[in-house]
Amino acid sequence: MLVGNLQNELDLMFSVLLYYMCCRSGSLVCYQVSLRYFPHHVSSIKSLTGVLPERQKLLGLKIRGKPADDDTKLGLLKLKPNTKIMMMGSREESLEDILAPPPESDDVINDFDIEEEVIEVENREENLAKIARRVKEYKVEELNPPREGKRLLVLDVDYTLFDHKSCAETGQELMRPFLHEFLASAYEDYDIVIWSATSMKWIDAKMKELGVSDNSNYKITFMLDSGAMITVHTPKRGVVEVKPLGVIWGKYGEFYNRKNTIMFDDIGRNFLMNPQNGLKIKPFMKAHLNRERDKELLKLSHYLKEIAKLDDFSALNHKHWERYLSKKQSQ
Repeated sequence: MLVGNLQNELDLMFSVLLYYMCCRSGSLVCYQVSLRYFPHHVSSIKSLTGVLPERQKLLGLKIRGKPADDDTKLGLLKLKPNTKIMMMGSREESLEDILAPPPESDDVINDFDIEEEVIEVENREENLAKIARRVKEYKVEELNPPREGKRLLVLDVDYTLFDHKSCAETGQELMRPFLHEFLASAYEDYDIVIWSATSMKWIDAKMKELGVSDNSNYKITFMLDSGAMITVHTPKRGVVEVKPLGVIWGKYGEFYNRKNTIMFDDIGRNFLMNPQNGLKIKPFMKAHLNRERDKELLKLSHYLKEIAKLDDFSALNHKHWERYLSKKQSQ
């Protein structure tokens, strides 16, 4: 983000704070940048970041409702003092690592391996105590009230709804196909919760950029960030972070429980504390290459519609969701 006294093109000298959000780690780094002359165009701001202009985007710079291009004069944007601008992109020294395929041994975990470790962590006393602390201490900001009689759909963000490593001019280009149709369909039967292993500021920025926050066809009940996660120790992988649905069930037990909750995530280890409720979605990567052929959300919307007819999800094996859907559709 750039935070500064952006007044007009005639200002000769000012200082800004550049907040760079690393796409890989989600960490926020702050730099103080003193400029001798006011930058005249959007491209001037891009030159401050150390990221190739074609590999970055500045969120929040719009003119007449459309993203401002590099040649747009800053004076035309009518920026108010202390305007906040978020930059997404990757520095050159990180590109080689970022563009490489994700490691199979870490994020992409074999489901069979997870099943072996579930029994050892799911009911461990210290893990349940951590969940209890999150229930007591983690503050949830409700965006919309829970609805009586609705099931619960919990959604990851990166690689589930959004390709967070590819480069594009707008977030819409990195959005998973059929996202809005999927959410609108799901909202008929499910309350929707977003849960990402990053900071809330970053989650909020992504949801706004994707057009999820203020969509008239559906509503998000609340969002959770990394602060709601816990660490667990596994014999094979050591300490890992997971997303325990028990945090939600503990806070909203009158609405949600093991019987009516399903969670989508591209990382299987996030289900370690609630394996029965997790569906490991295929990661959406390389958006420019896969945008036309990715139909995952379209198919999953049909699956959600089918299982919404059930009073209890406990007997379902979400690992075989495609088989279940095919069987139901052939009846």
